[in-house]
Amino acid sequence: MENVTELTHPLIQHKISRLRDKNTGTNEFRALVEEIAMLMGYEALKDLPLEEIEVETPIETCMTPVIAGRKLAIVPILRAGLGMVSGIQRLVPTAKVGHIGLYRDEVTHEPHEYYCKLPDPIEERLIVVTDPMLATGGSAVAAVDFIKQHGGKKIKFMSIIAAPVGIERLMKAHPDVQLYVGHIDRCLNENAYICPGLGDAGDRIFGTK
Repeated sequence: MENVTELTHPLIQHKISRLRDKNTGTNEFRALVEEIAMLMGYEALKDLPLEEIEVETPIETCMTPVIAGRKLAIVPILRAGLGMVSGIQRLVPTAKVGHIGLYRDEVTHEPHEYYCKLPDPIEERLIVVTDPMLATGGSAVAAVDFIKQHGGKKIKFMSIIAAPVGIERLMKAHPDVQLYVGHIDRCLNENAYICPGLGDAGDRIFGTK
């Protein structure tokens, strides 16, 4: 698909393998998610617009590029998406952060919104939505729906692991969104978990069960 980028960098793939290991503890898991998000962000943000400003170096005055406009909004899908925010902020410390809270119906696996707070004015920003897992695609589609309803226009979605059905659902609903994925896994099981996956990302990031 045109707007889907699977990031094959060896460092990303190595760190994802560490995430998959059931013996990787909470502290290491959390650090790995942050590191992967930073590596993915380096690639996803390569088209940020630039403008020239005048800077005085120790030698002379020159024109040199800086990120232009209202810059960036990072919008994690609560709660697992929070784990990716700090990695992107290390690349762009001036980025504003919004939050979208969704919970998944245990029977239908469909998402329901319980919280949405976005930086203002959202329509002028590049928006990066984060969620480590893109499984059924329901939460991703709902999150992008909410952002567009609030006026968001330029949206990128970052997911560490994705299932083909989730990618297809997101791209069908929002073909204008640029999707960046660390690895495309095989399928979903009967409980809508990604296989081989890495378990419940939220539980593993925050040490809950």
